[in-house]
Amino acid sequence: MADPTAFITTPREVAARRPVEERVGDWREVYPGTPGRALLPIISRQAGRCMDCGIPFCHNGCPLGNLIPEWNELVWREEWQPALERLHATNNFPEFTGRLCPAPCETACVVGINRDPVTIKNVEVAIIDKAWDDSRVTPQQPEWHTAKTVAVVGSGPAGLAAAQQLTRAGHTVVVYERADAVGGLLRYGIPEFKMEKSVLNRRLKQMVLEGTQFKTGVEIGVDVTGEDLLDSYEAVVLAIGATVPRDLPVPGRELRGIHQAMEFLPQANRAALGESVDGQITAEGKDVVIIGGGDTGADCLGTSIRQGARSITQLEIMGMPPESRPVNQPWPTYPMTFKVTSAHEEGGDRIYAVSTNRFVGDDDGRVAGLDIVEVRFDGGRFEPVAGTERHIPAQLVLLAMGFTGPQQAGLVDELGLELDPRGNIKRDESFATSVPGVFACGDAGRGQSLIVWAIAEGRSCAQGVDAFLSGTSKLPRPIGPELRQLLV
Repeated sequence: MADPTAFITTPREVAARRPVEERVGDWREVYPGTPGRALLPIISRQAGRCMDCGIPFCHNGCPLGNLIPEWNELVWREEWQPALERLHATNNFPEFTGRLCPAPCETACVVGINRDPVTIKNVEVAIIDKAWDDSRVTPQQPEWHTAKTVAVVGSGPAGLAAAQQLTRAGHTVVVYERADAVGGLLRYGIPEFKMEKSVLNRRLKQMVLEGTQFKTGVEIGVDVTGEDLLDSYEAVVLAIGATVPRDLPVPGRELRGIHQAMEFLPQANRAALGESVDGQITAEGKDVVIIGGGDTGADCLGTSIRQGARSITQLEIMGMPPESRPVNQPWPTYPMTFKVTSAHEEGGDRIYAVSTNRFVGDDDGRVAGLDIVEVRFDGGRFEPVAGTERHIPAQLVLLAMGFTGPQQAGLVDELGLELDPRGNIKRDESFATSVPGVFACGDAGRGQSLIVWAIAEGRSCAQGVDAFLSGTSKLPRPIGPELRQLLV
């Protein structure tokens, strides 16, 4: 245990963000420098709050099985290199999770039973950002090459994790990405103010130096058939994500100016990086309504603020969550509580427990507003509350209601992959699909989920692929059969 009394005597502290009026004028991360640099003055004493529990329930909250108490103590002792080694032992990309993960480990922290939990996520990002600053993150070359070949389709966090693990196991790995640059949602879905793309690029450079190959602008199932892929490689990993967005089929949906979030955010990211975007969807000067209260909705909010929206309203069909853990979501489960992201600090209004009845258009066929009504959850469904109808003006509506599953047209249909009842790619405990030699990981098999689950699934899938190719595997497996049954 680091400091045996710190969890009592030391209050929880987090890094101060840049002033709102400063950060909304640019696209840089909301922390001064990097999150890790902003945390350095306080991180040692924050790590010292860890109790090094006999049963570390933070492990239960983390799908990766991060060695949290170990690297907390090492940071408290300022032993940064051993802390980095412990961190990388379970997580390929802690700089991604340290910025983007909602930290289910913290809601499972034992200190959090009756006090503020340990700032686990902050300790994580401080370790890795300092390591990059000190040039201590270096390529890891495989000890030998197996001459086995693997294709990874998709370059989001699951695909990158699987690719890096398999490359380090000695296999020849080629990652295919249909976009013009590698990274999946990390590249074009996550705004710069949450994670600058330089953070992604430096990790990709490491992977290239390790031997992973990347091919962009290639859509498997269109440019290259699934059959050709199986003929060319001894194993195929599908990390294609859950990219089919949930729609809102109400009257007026056909009006111009109503867009899915993943039409809006990629264009905004390209523009923020200095690219020219023809016909860009922009919030500038408009009343913006965002339908959906999750992380994607918050990304749309922060982006719309930086683009100069006149007003922004975020709608959520669920009621306003409580600020503290509700009794029906006891520790150490992940509770649904009220959250204020960096984007919510910057502006916009949030309206809870409402549903959209219809979109209203102008004479030119563009959206001009929404008719909404308050709802209550009754008998397993949302019922409108009579007399609560009202109109909200909007010239831009962004649908951020999540995703229903992987795209089936193209590669999935072409390979004849079996699906589970939810429409995801069905796989067994080794992540193998119904087609021999084809594996699936991340949102494509699990459904829309957290980045920490994507990386954990990519690592576990790599172990399954390695065993398939070599007969056995020394790669770690963060998600074992027993744990998956408990957590999925």
